[in-house]
Order: sequence, then structure tokens, then C-alpha cells
Amino acid sequence: MENYIFMRPGPKEKTIPADLFWWEGPDGTRVLTYRIQMSYNDGGSVNNRIKGIIEQAVGQPMKSFMGYYGVGDHGGGATKESIKSIEALKTEKGAPVVFFSTTDNYFKEIRDDKKLNLPVVKDDLQHHAAGCYTAEWEIKKNNRMSEAALVTAEKIASVGSKVWGAKYPYKELSEAWHRVLFLQFHDSLAGTSLYEHSQTAREGHGYALDIASQATVLAVQKLEWQVPAEDPASQYMIVFNPHAWEVNSNIEYDFNQGKYLKSSRVEDEKGNPLLHQWAPGSTETGSRKKLVVNTAIPAFGYRQIRLFDGDPAGLKSTVKAEGNFIENEFLKVYFSENGSIGIYDKEKGKEVFAGGSTGCKAVIIDDPSDTWSHDIKSFSNEIASFGNATFKILENGPLRTKIRVRSGYGNSGLTIDWTLYSGSRHLEAKITLDWHEHLKMLKFSFPVNVESPAATYETPYGHIVRATNGDEDPGQRWIDLSGLKSGSRCGLTVINDAKYGYSVNGNDMRISVARSAVYAHHNPKVLDMAEEHLWMDQGIQTFRMLLVPHADTWKEINIPRIADEFISPPVPIYQGIHGGTMPKSGSFISVDAKDVNVTAVKLSEKGEDIIIRCVETSGSGTQATVDLRFAELKWSGNFRPCEIKTLRLNLNTKEIHEVNLLEE
Repeated sequence: MENYIFMRPGPKEKTIPADLFWWEGPDGTRVLTYRIQMSYNDGGSVNNRIKGIIEQAVGQPMKSFMGYYGVGDHGGGATKESIKSIEALKTEKGAPVVFFSTTDNYFKEIRDDKKLNLPVVKDDLQHHAAGCYTAEWEIKKNNRMSEAALVTAEKIASVGSKVWGAKYPYKELSEAWHRVLFLQFHDSLAGTSLYEHSQTAREGHGYALDIASQATVLAVQKLEWQVPAEDPASQYMIVFNPHAWEVNSNIEYDFNQGKYLKSSRVEDEKGNPLLHQWAPGSTETGSRKKLVVNTAIPAFGYRQIRLFDGDPAGLKSTVKAEGNFIENEFLKVYFSENGSIGIYDKEKGKEVFAGGSTGCKAVIIDDPSDTWSHDIKSFSNEIASFGNATFKILENGPLRTKIRVRSGYGNSGLTIDWTLYSGSRHLEAKITLDWHEHLKMLKFSFPVNVESPAATYETPYGHIVRATNGDEDPGQRWIDLSGLKSGSRCGLTVINDAKYGYSVNGNDMRISVARSAVYAHHNPKVLDMAEEHLWMDQGIQTFRMLLVPHADTWKEINIPRIADEFISPPVPIYQGIHGGTMPKSGSFISVDAKDVNVTAVKLSEKGEDIIIRCVETSGSGTQATVDLRFAELKWSGNFRPCEIKTLRLNLNTKEIHEVNLLEE
């Protein structure tokens, strides 16, 4: 992308040094950018528009401007009246020079003017309509899930099609991506569409998720058929890791445990015992139970796991649950009567949250704004919180402990299953919200126990540090707040699989969970509360969070990789009893730099080449080698901070070329 044109945020929403400027990304590359003056939707004479542009020309570095005209947003372009007024201006004495042109011609003229000195903007181009970051939770969650599922499917199916004979469903994956991308239209993903569109989006994302799931499962199943599983007295599964680094993961899979096993032993393909436990299955049929097992899975590869009768591994467990707390060797998590939680870091001897157990909580915000939340910068009018909590221990070691906390507010209920694993410094939460409020907002508050806090938000292929002033901000999968405590740096990162709205006020970091506006209610219309309305986000929603307390900053513990693992976990497939010629574990791609992630592996849009996309994640320059061992090739290169590199691999010629995002 060489040039970019936008209208929002407008002058009242963001101050920039000029309407024509260089936008610079974190990797140092620049895009020539123009902010449209005067809004849109004007099918009449352009005279007032031209006058407005001239008024805004004062102090600008350029002498020529683009004047946008026509009906625009609501289904039409130029009108006869607009064109007639432009032709009239051409002959009017004293009028500026006007002529019909194109955006390409305009930007060429600007680039050819070597004397023009344009300002550089390195900030993000926010904000507009802050309510859009949270409205219509289902579309937002399904968007994130669809993106992640399709990327995983492409990765496994593309390599599988070249190595073990899997099918790469090119046509189906392309159609699924087209559907997801179309649903990212600004009134869809923003949650500002009609009630009826929500059903359309649900069907579209369902289609994409089904395509991705089928491609992934069939590709791994094709691999499973070729890996020997030969002991009829054992049960086997293959677990595939879609990331280009080794992942230590907790795998869950339902087995028919009671009929075949008096006791259970789980091993990897080398006979090493694996720590595991049994949990209730996802069905009550027969004696099915859920096996939970911890193992390391090779980089972009797989490992076979075997379950059979035998003595369980004599591995030390460090987790336990009692009353209203759970703990392991690193963390102690305790809960207050209203359901708020505290986390005590045993290694540092410090509370993670200010206020101890009264720290992290679910707060209710008064939110009378329209669906877009026009002219709203922050949601800060806190009026209540969830309370009257009950506690139930669901699991208690040896691999993990889990406690269920139920609380309520008004007509709504909140259920959170908090899970802590042996040997883990992370706390996982599975949330079920039954929401029935109107003109209110729910935020999860994390008052991190630090001084001089700095807030970092994940952005697409990067990150940004923003002010801790309470403004509502958009972000991707994670947000981090780090600062000083007793003279040393520490902080907390929260990762989630469904949300895009955040705020940080001082040391209080918040995730925006739900709003309850009326579908497509647009100012200045005033709602008649005596009438019936269609309210958004009512009923049950589910999502997951991962709380990661840390020393130093998020970079040292590699939060981008932890987020990738959380959103796209390894894929387990049950094995039948059969022979095979492939090894019982293997790795196909790896990268040696911890701050370089392989974010995509796919077939090329043209031809049969393999596309491998990488990104530097910490904001520091580095050198990396990508080992494409499935092709017996390696590639090495230097990365600028947050740089995206796309590699094109021709398996016939064994050549690797660096290409752009269009694969050219």
C-alpha cells in the first residue's frame, strides 16, 4: 500500500499536523496519506464544499486538494447537479482551478513535487465511534475465531498437501476468506448494522469456521493414518502444533475411559510419562471422560500420545484448591464474597492487584449513548458491580485445579471457571455471561499493582503504547500494563479470544465485555423508553481470558507467542489401530528467533508455490533463520522492528524469493 485516504477521525476527534502527511509504521516504512475535508453525502452544488476546503487550506503544506463530491455513502456517486456546478466553477472569475481527476494522478503530482515538505505521523489514526469497539459481541468473537481458524487450516493443509498427501481445498478456503473479509465491512464488524444482518453474519462466519475445521481435521487425519498405532490394548491420538516453535500445551480430549482402563498411564512416543488427569466428559454417554494431559509438541509438527492401563506417572503435582482459593508453586488466587479476585505472586512476594482480593472485578457502567457512542471518548460512569458470589471446586489436581465462581447483577448472571495448571505462571478464565441489561456496559477491571504505568495494546502485526487517561481504545488480542513496584519492573498482560475494546485509567486496566444499546440507534434520535426496542447483546455469550503476571515487560516473556498459542491451540485427532510409515513425531517448519513468528503458510494465489509470512513481534531489529525442513531448505534474513516479510517457495526449483503482500 503506497497511498491511503480517510475521513475519520475528523478534526474534532484527532489533531494531525496537516491533511496531507506521511504515515509511518513501526517498521519505518511510510504511506502517503490524505484526510478528506468536509465529510460526504452531498449530491448538490459543490460550491460550499470548495469554500470549506479553501478555509481549511490555511497553514497546509500543499497548494492542491482533493475535493470529494456526490451522494456517496447511501448508494450513489456523482449527481448531475454536482457535475454542473463543477463545470460552472471552471469558468467563474476568481474561483480556484478545478478539474476532474483521479486519486492516482493526485498522489503522483504530490510525489513529483520534490520541494514539498510533508509532516510525518507515527501514531495510530483513531478515534471514531468508540462504542463500535464492543457492540455486537457475537460478530466480533466469530470474526476473531474465523481468522484464526482459517490461518491454522491453511498452514496445516498447505504443508500437508506437499508432504503427506493431504488435500488443500483452495476454492473453499478462498470463498471462506472472501466471506470473512466482506463481513469486516464497517457497519458489520462495528456492530452498527440492522438486527437482520446479525443472522447473516452468524451464517457467514459459521460457513468460514466449518470450511476451516474440515480442512484442518481432514489434513491431520490424513497424517494420522500414516503414523503407526499398533497396540490394540492402547488408545492413541496425534496432536498437531500449528506454530513454528515448540509449544508446551495442555491437551483435552474425550476418551472412553471406564470400560478399558482400571488405571491410566499416558506416554509420549518415546515412552516418557506425561502428567495427566481426568475431568468430566462433554457428554454423559457411557463412561466417556475428558483426558487432560500436558506435553511439549515440536515446532510446526506433531506428537503421538498413548493411553493405556498402567501406573500413572509419578510426577510431582503442585496445584490445589481449598474453599475460595486455588494455588500452585507460583501463584495463589483467592476470591472475595462478591466474586472479585486477588493474585499473590509467590516468587516476588507481591500482590498482582491493588486492593488484594478486592482488585479484579466485573463493573457496570452507565451507558446511555447510541450504538456508535458518537462523541464519547470514555465509559467511566461506574454505577455498580457484580456480587453475591458462590464458589464450587470443579477439579483438584494433579495437573490442574478449577474453581467456578457465580455472581449476579440485576437481571444478569456471570459464571467464570478459573483454571490454574501445575507449573504455570498463567491463570485461565472461561467466562459465560448471561446479559439482560439496557443502556449499560460491562467492563472487567484489572487494577495492576504498579506505579508509573504504561499501557501497550496489540495492533495488527504490531503493538502501540497509549496514554493511561481512561479513553476507550481499540486493540486486538491482548493488552498489557507494566510499571514499577519496589523499584523493579513488573506487570500484567490479559489475552482474550473475543474482545476489541479496552481502556486504561492510571493503573486500572479494563476490557470492555458487553454493551446494551439498541440496534443501529443513531444520534440525534432520542429513544422513547416507553416503547419496545430490539436490544443488542442480550442473552448468553462465552469467551476466554488468560491472565499473565510477569516481571520486566511483556517482551521478555514473549506475549505475542503466548497469545498465538492461546487463540490457536494444538489440534488433537484420535487414532485407530493401524500401521504406518511416518515417524511418531515430527517437525516441518521452525524459526530460530524468539521474536519472529510465522503468521501464515499457504498456497500461492497463482501457481503451486508455498507462501510463508513472518513478522517481527517485539519492536526490535533482529536476524532470523526459517528452517523449512519439509522442503529441506533454509532462509535467513534481517527484520526491522515489526517488519512483515513474505517468502515465496518454489518446490520444483528449490528457490525462495522475498515478495510483497500481493505475493509479487
